[in-house]
Amino acid sequence: MAAHPRLRLPVWAQDLLLGLFVAFLQVQGTRQISTEQEIDQLSAIGVYAHAVLLVASGLSLAVRRRWPVPVFLFGVATSVMYYGSGYPDGPNWIGVFVAVYTVTAYGDGRRQWLVLTGIGALIASWVFAAVLYPPDVGWLAFRIGTAIMAAVLGESTRMRRVIAAEAQERAERAERTREEEARRRVDAERLHIAREVHDTVAHAIAIINVQAGVTAHVLGKRPEQARETLLTIERTSARALRELRATLGVLRDTEDGRAPAPGLDRVEELAGLARESGLDVKVDVAAPPRELPCAVDQAAYRILQESITNVIRHAGPARVTIEVAYEPSDLLIRVTDDGNGSDGGGGAGRGIGGMRERCALLGGDLTAGPRSSGGFQVYARLPLAEPA
Repeated sequence: MAAHPRLRLPVWAQDLLLGLFVAFLQVQGTRQISTEQEIDQLSAIGVYAHAVLLVASGLSLAVRRRWPVPVFLFGVATSVMYYGSGYPDGPNWIGVFVAVYTVTAYGDGRRQWLVLTGIGALIASWVFAAVLYPPDVGWLAFRIGTAIMAAVLGESTRMRRVIAAEAQERAERAERTREEEARRRVDAERLHIAREVHDTVAHAIAIINVQAGVTAHVLGKRPEQARETLLTIERTSARALRELRATLGVLRDTEDGRAPAPGLDRVEELAGLARESGLDVKVDVAAPPRELPCAVDQAAYRILQESITNVIRHAGPARVTIEVAYEPSDLLIRVTDDGNGSDGGGGAGRGIGGMRERCALLGGDLTAGPRSSGGFQVYARLPLAEPA
């Protein structure tokens, strides 16, 4: 069970306690293992010197994580001095083993040569001490093996830390990618809603504008015709409001006011509104109609709507032909007129640009421009399969 965060000691306190414990263990352990004869052979200075080395190598661990390399070098130096001076053997290698582990565990992987050099110096001092003084092969092999194991354990700890850091970085990078993708989708949805609002409002206003002009012209002369145009304005505005509610309904959490997005099944309705605006509209839709992806169906309707809106705005009274054809992999749309318009509204407005954007988002293309025989033409190709 993990300790409560409030009961956990700071790192510096943990290392300080470790240093005090190792210093005590080295001094007391050496006294317990050493014989009286080994102690008596030391000079007065030697008695204090060997204790100072044992205490110093232990206390140096108090700053092992802050300065791992100096602590390691200090531990190696004190161990070489200790064994080179022929002081009594014992657990006086604990501090240097902890230093070996620390320098490998908290390093950056570029200190292997330093660790190898330090371990080599330790082994040399141990072998030197074993040659000059009564050798203990078991203790010598144990110290060499433990030093190597401490280095291996520290390197293993470092590698686990590196792998964990890389995993954390990948997770953060993935999270950033998800957030960027979410923002991109939000921006795309906002652009989509803005385009839908533009197309709906522009088409309705264009029809209302024409009908209002007709009403003003015939109001005093032909009241019945004025009444019909006013009814057309009423139907057009009501229809535009319904489409706006359906489009803006995605901004609300409830389902109130939502309706299916318009598609090619409403081409005749679109043509009827254009006829009420004074256009002579002919519709040629290939039969039988195919079931289209939702995005393609909606884009096709909006392209037809915007094309007719441009004719109403710029061409004046004209004959309009709407052609819809189904290819094996594409939906083809052509809207032509014989009016007086020259640019279809693409010069100053957003109509032609908006239609091109719709096609490009679905992997298709759109061309629009004057015809050589007069009038204007819009031609769009929409792939039936959504782009990868």
